[in-house]
Amino acid sequence: QLQASGGGLVQAGGSLRLACTSSGITFEDYALGWFRQAPGKDREFVAAITYRGGTYYEDFAKGRFSISRDNAKNTVYLQMNVLKPEDTAVYFCRAGTTVATMTSQGYWGQGTQVTVSS
Repeated sequence: QLQASGGGLVQAGGSLRLACTSSGITFEDYALGWFRQAPGKDREFVAAITYRGGTYYEDFAKGRFSISRDNAKNTVYLQMNVLKPEDTAVYFCRAGTTVATMTSQGYWGQGTQVTVSS
């Protein structure tokens, strides 16, 4: 129900902006987030945004990534700057009832590949 886009191949130090939208759910009713999964690793939390725009970031994302939402466009964004090779992963968007519960409950997008070359 969620469609993520914006991934690609970028050199270290570059930027990408991911976007996620849905035709099946109304984003203003949900907390929204981004997770990522690198090869051979578990899926991990990246960032989340509440209904009111409050934001949360994993430590590796602080100062480099920025999550935002546009309820009128039913879209959540992840602006990623100063990308590093270790940011290489499939990035998934998530819609959940709250930020606290979205790790275990919610809707997943199909993922978009981000590859950062050194």
